[in-house]
Amino acid sequence: MDKLRQKIASDTFAGMLLVGAALLALLIANSPWREAYHGLADFRFGPEALHLNLSVASWAADGLLAVFFFVIGLELKQEIVTGSLSRPREAAVPMIAAVGGMVVPAALFVLFINVLGDPSAIHGWAIPTATDIAFAVGVLALFGKGLPRALRVFLLTLAVVDDLLAIIIIAVFYSSNLNFAALLAAFGLVGLFAYLTRTRGAGWWIFIPVGVVAWALMHASGVHATIAGVLLGLVVPARQIFDESRARAHTYAEVITPVSSGLAVPVFAFFAAGVTVVGTGSLSDVLGQAVFTAVAAGLVLGKVIGVLGTTALVTKLTPLRLPQGIGVRDLLPVGLLCGIGFTVSLLIAELSFPDSEHTAAAKLAILIGSFAAAILGAIMLRHDARQTRTRDMNLDGVDDGDVDLM
Repeated sequence: MDKLRQKIASDTFAGMLLVGAALLALLIANSPWREAYHGLADFRFGPEALHLNLSVASWAADGLLAVFFFVIGLELKQEIVTGSLSRPREAAVPMIAAVGGMVVPAALFVLFINVLGDPSAIHGWAIPTATDIAFAVGVLALFGKGLPRALRVFLLTLAVVDDLLAIIIIAVFYSSNLNFAALLAAFGLVGLFAYLTRTRGAGWWIFIPVGVVAWALMHASGVHATIAGVLLGLVVPARQIFDESRARAHTYAEVITPVSSGLAVPVFAFFAAGVTVVGTGSLSDVLGQAVFTAVAAGLVLGKVIGVLGTTALVTKLTPLRLPQGIGVRDLLPVGLLCGIGFTVSLLIAELSFPDSEHTAAAKLAILIGSFAAAILGAIMLRHDARQTRTRDMNLDGVDDGDVDLM
């Protein structure tokens, strides 16, 4: 059982499961069973009095995906307290690269939308800014053999900051009609959760209902409910307390990650990626939309330009340098891997274009753009691994020494 959980939680398997769920959804949504698929996605259930009479697809996006964001919160907490983000000088370059990797795709999206003449789609500017950590790291694990192990840490740091910024974007730009009483109550429950995670005797039977109520209150407040998952993850201790051998953030992540990777994210992808394009002229109509070009260009081109360009400028104009063993050339495949949007991009697409003409084009662009970025990233990883490496790849004037390779 432990081996099965470890396999499900692995970056490679999680990425494969995500892709499989998305492809299955796309296949069914364009098959004779598409009406049944959309009927299932639109089926509503839940208590109306609590504003939780949601469709199956909404339960997947607002409910199950909160589990995924809880894991992100746990990972962020560990990285901030004891990981790569705890050393600002070492984390500075990937953190700045993450900002560039979000600003440029958003700017490119806005540029294409305006040039192609569809200003009504401008609200989707944040769609190409996200990076799917599991998928990106999975591709790196498969095709990055022979490259410095520090490259994985760089990608993880960049992707974690990317996710943090995406969370802020969702909270600020995709929340509306705020109910401050419900929001304050949700924060109060998050505070209670933080207290409980620091007590010796509290078990899962109390954590789950407190977390669920915090999620429900966040949903009722008008702030996207997945933010509750992030906040709950961020308040879990990332250092050892009492006589425990490991920090609770690490322990909880180990338990919840298989649920997130094996259930929450694939189910969300299955209901989010089901774009129907069959029918006379429908596919050409979707591919011809400005939002399709803008999202795809933002993911494939914007991320590369943002990550690679920002890093090149920072390392050239400031004293900051890349980690030992990594050169700017290694960031071309990293920039491409950051263009794998998937999970968070699909979520932002749904928030940007609810029940509108742009939804199908945005989702199809995410799927095609992410696959293109993954394939190009894999090719460039193998090309980079075959190139001769110098003893000072980061050009800091210090011999890199014996570099640990993947």
